[in-house]
Amino acid sequence: MSDYEHTCMIRGDGGRTIRAILDQICNKWTLLIVATLDQGTVRFTDLHQQIPGISQRMLTLTLRNLERDGLVARTVYAEVPPRVEYALTDTGRSLIPPALALAGWAIEHVPHIEASRAAYQARTA
Repeated sequence: MSDYEHTCMIRGDGGRTIRAILDQICNKWTLLIVATLDQGTVRFTDLHQQIPGISQRMLTLTLRNLERDGLVARTVYAEVPPRVEYALTDTGRSLIPPALALAGWAIEHVPHIEASRAAYQARTA
């Protein structure tokens, strides 16, 4: 029995909880936000500028989900204009090593994956 199957049996939810967490972590923007916040505390506007292509709405939604899940801490300062900063929590920082490992795996296997895609395309074209 795999660790995943064992965990699903213990939880009794058929893996729904794990899938929901992985869906959040593996979405298009989460790892980019976490990697950016790994550099330190960042204001919303600076974070938006450092992640090309993300809309303000998507950044806001993703940050809310990360805050809800305990990966990001949001601090609001009572200033005019209001200042909001985001930082990784300890749980958020614990995501960095597996994320780097996954990115390293992807970089290492790019040539093989690209070759496989080309071969598949040639077979199915």
